[in-house]
Amino acid sequence: MTDDTSSPETESSEPEVSDDFVTRAQERNGLRYTSTAGRLVLRKEERKDGKNQGFKAKAEIFLTSYTVEAEAADRPVVFAFNGGPGSSSVWLHMGLLGPRLVDSGDVGALTPAPYGLLDNPHSILEHADLVMIDPVSTGFSRVVKGGKADEFHAFVEDRDLVAEVIRLWTTRNNRWLSPKYLIGESYGTLRAVAVAARLFDAYGMAVNGLGLISTVLNMSTLRFFPGSDTPYPLHVPTYAAIAHFHGRHPGRSLADVVAEAEAFAAKDFGYALSQGSRLSSDEYDVVVARLAAITTLGEDFVRRSNLRWDYSEFSAELLRAEGLTVGRIDGRFTQKNLRGQASVNWDDPSMKAISGPYAAAVNHYLRAELGYENDLPYEILTGRVQPWSYKTFEGQPVEVASDLERLLNDNPALRVHVDYGYHDGATPHFAAEYVWAHLNISDEARSRFSHHYHEAGHMMYLNPQCRINQLTALAAFVGK
Repeated sequence: MTDDTSSPETESSEPEVSDDFVTRAQERNGLRYTSTAGRLVLRKEERKDGKNQGFKAKAEIFLTSYTVEAEAADRPVVFAFNGGPGSSSVWLHMGLLGPRLVDSGDVGALTPAPYGLLDNPHSILEHADLVMIDPVSTGFSRVVKGGKADEFHAFVEDRDLVAEVIRLWTTRNNRWLSPKYLIGESYGTLRAVAVAARLFDAYGMAVNGLGLISTVLNMSTLRFFPGSDTPYPLHVPTYAAIAHFHGRHPGRSLADVVAEAEAFAAKDFGYALSQGSRLSSDEYDVVVARLAAITTLGEDFVRRSNLRWDYSEFSAELLRAEGLTVGRIDGRFTQKNLRGQASVNWDDPSMKAISGPYAAAVNHYLRAELGYENDLPYEILTGRVQPWSYKTFEGQPVEVASDLERLLNDNPALRVHVDYGYHDGATPHFAAEYVWAHLNISDEARSRFSHHYHEAGHMMYLNPQCRINQLTALAAFVGK
């Protein structure tokens, strides 16, 4: 990372801190590989009065990498991270991509404490080397002593930091000629596109593919703001899918329910919202009835909401009669509603169900199996990064779809893999499809997308069969 910021520090060639990696030879499922875990020191070039003041250590970024050294130098490399902002990479690391998996179970059959670890028979390591990245304040990543973490709790600074981590790892491991793939989940998909653009613009590094899991590339498709009707129809198919999972559409297939919801949301409902008070009372009544039937929410609720409600209201309302709320990250999960009269629910039973297993797994795995010791708490999902700064987008939507357009246009070999969960209330599949439909790209560029749908939530790999399907598709993606 470079800038022209003045610094009171005197010039020094001595590093303030050092990398602290631990390397071990491993073998699982007949595959021999090397694991490396530790913190990479990132330094920033600083200037004062036009004079170079040297490189000052800014942050220590925790990485876990896996390499198969017997393979050629052109073996693909996958760089992966989760989102949040504020999430470590533990979910993709130990839920999908890595050689070891958390034994968490799935909805209806959760593994009780103290949980456990399993070998991953379909790890992406079979097909590519893997580097898991924890941004500042997540995992074991921290700013250096005396540093300000807030400096990196922002879209641009986070983007540049992750890009620099990838550049450094690629350079130090002589992997510039290896195919490179970025895989992100949730906010990590927005980060992946932004980082890919930064890598190309700043360093001339072109990536071969983007793996986007539970996608958000335009925040305006998800955020419920007064005066914006965009998110409401984009959530309707997800409401219908979650209602179907909980038995509210008996005798019908999920595909049929979702198709009906998508058609209604894209045409009749979108039109009704755009009309506002111009909609006649008869037209309004028809929309209320259709919306209630598709979402299985009561017509009284739909009317009181004036056709508009956010996910926290849906979570509280769908199974209110049964005394339950539904999850946001994964609408298949439920928990007892302790405040049955509440109009909203912010407690997510899906996150509560899986946080314990993942925390136990990663804390054991890093120390006992990879040999990395650190007394810091491993931050699984932290609020310490808030408020997250989007100052770059002041007065405009937070989006990287325009970056993706440019990347696809400038790099004719770039391919995009997309995973959707039908029961994902955080990043609904129809919202991502809306973004794709509005990309200003050629038909040839669209042909470089592959789309994969799963009957699960945001972390679709919680479902064992979905995880196998997902990894099979990712193996083909990085293997091309």
